[in-house]
Amino acid sequence: MVYGVLLFMSGVLAAVTATAQSALPYPSKSIRMIAPYPPGGTSDVVARIVAQKLTDTLGRQVVVDNRAGATGNIGHEIAAKAPPDGYTLLLTSGAAMVTNRFLFKHLGFDPFNDFAPISLVATAAPMLVVNPSVPARNVSELVALAKSKPDQLTFGSGGVGTTSHIVGEVFKSVTGVRIVHVPYKGGVLAVTDLVGGQITMSFADMVPSVPQVKAGRLRALAVSSEQRSPALPDVPTMPEAGVDAVFPGQWWAIIAPRGTPAAIIKRINSDTATFMKMPDVRERLESMGTFPQHSTPERVTETMKRGTEQMSKVVKAAGIQAE
Repeated sequence: MVYGVLLFMSGVLAAVTATAQSALPYPSKSIRMIAPYPPGGTSDVVARIVAQKLTDTLGRQVVVDNRAGATGNIGHEIAAKAPPDGYTLLLTSGAAMVTNRFLFKHLGFDPFNDFAPISLVATAAPMLVVNPSVPARNVSELVALAKSKPDQLTFGSGGVGTTSHIVGEVFKSVTGVRIVHVPYKGGVLAVTDLVGGQITMSFADMVPSVPQVKAGRLRALAVSSEQRSPALPDVPTMPEAGVDAVFPGQWWAIIAPRGTPAAIIKRINSDTATFMKMPDVRERLESMGTFPQHSTPERVTETMKRGTEQMSKVVKAAGIQAE
């Protein structure tokens, strides 16, 4: 009898505690933001900028949790299985949400059904950079050099199917050059080897490559974005450099596990709109070669759908097979 009463009372206490916790204003504790790529890359840096500003606006610490591996799949799977209570966020990217579905037979998450989009936060595009020892001062000279040495020049990327790889494949197709792809376990590693002269070129992320260009350790020939980068305004776009093609770009967005309350989604979206207008945020992102963004949740989904359609054609043309 006593045991039954105690069991009943413990159940009541648990229910009361749960109700009290759910009634607490959001946020009532620290928030985890999963960064699904290694430290030092664009995704990691953008995640830390966003996390710091959300810390300021929400009044609770937003802690970046690096969960790298499997080209972003590990971090996304962890986020997809997290409680949808607003205390787990994910800084996702077009590479993970769009490209990976064409590269892996099993993702461990469903890009369209396992998450609640919140807002885009940045866009960018790879930049064609070469080691200074390469005797090419512009894209035309590089193409001529590559055609005179088929299968001898190499281009590094952050891995098979990453944006830098896909851009390289589009470049090969449009220009007719035969250059050899060298995949790395991250774009930072590719840039490091490029600086060291182990590879010829890379269609590299802006964050690790811009400082190397400014220091004279790499030579920038063109950006694959539609407009010039504020970080390197003298570097031409691909069309300006003579390569008229549509290159896939990159984007980053804040998302949460599916089922996260709409009020929390709205709150974080509103805060994002506020801090994305701040001069220090815009200057920091633009100095890295990325373009600050804010959007509705619906636009994140639209961006995913549009990118999926484009990537389907690019991957098929490049002959890339899912593993």
